[in-house]
Amino acid sequence: MEFNLIITGVGGQGGLTLSRIVGNAAMHEGYNVRIGETLGMSQRYGSVLSYLRFGEEVYSPLIEEGEADLMLALEPAEALRNARFLSKKSVAVINAYPIHTATTLVGKERYPELEEIKEAIGKICPVHMANFQEEADKINPRTLGVLMLGYAFGKGLIPLRKESIYEGIKETLREKLWEVNFRAFERGIELAGE
Repeated sequence: MEFNLIITGVGGQGGLTLSRIVGNAAMHEGYNVRIGETLGMSQRYGSVLSYLRFGEEVYSPLIEEGEADLMLALEPAEALRNARFLSKKSVAVINAYPIHTATTLVGKERYPELEEIKEAIGKICPVHMANFQEEADKINPRTLGVLMLGYAFGKGLIPLRKESIYEGIKETLREKLWEVNFRAFERGIELAGE
C-alpha cells in the first residue's frame, strides 16, 4: 500500500498543519511517512504545497507528476496550479472559496471562474467541489483543512481509520483545539453523506 496526498492552498489556511495531522495519523497505523513542502511564500496568500506520502515502503517525500491519489485543495486556483500531479486515478477535493492574491487583485492575472476550474480538473479526474470554507466558518474558520479531511474520509478517499485521524489531531494540535477540530472532522463526514 502506498498513498500519495497533495495538499495545496495559500499561506494562512493551515495546509502545513493538515499535512502533519495526516502524517501523525498514518504513523499511528505504523506506516512510513514522508512529508515534503514547497512554500512559495508561506506568509499570508502565498502558494503553499505539501506532499504527503505514506505506505509500507516510502522513501522519498516527492510525488511525481500524475501520481497523486488525492488532492485536497484549500483554495481553488491552487488546485489548477498543481493539476500536473493529478491523473485519472486521482480524486480532487476543492474548496470553492477563492482567495485573491496580490497579482489578481491588481489585475495582473485574471482569477479563473470556479466553473472553469472544476471543468479543467474534471477533464483529468473526478472532482468534489463545494464551499467548505462556509461550513468551516460555522465551527471555526481555521478548521477548514480538517473539515475537508473529514469530507474526503467520508467519501472513502483516505485509507486510514477514524481513530487514527483523531490521534493525529491530538498529536498535532494543542488540547484546547481538539474539540473544535473533532467537530469539523465529523461535519466533513456528514457533508460527504449528503
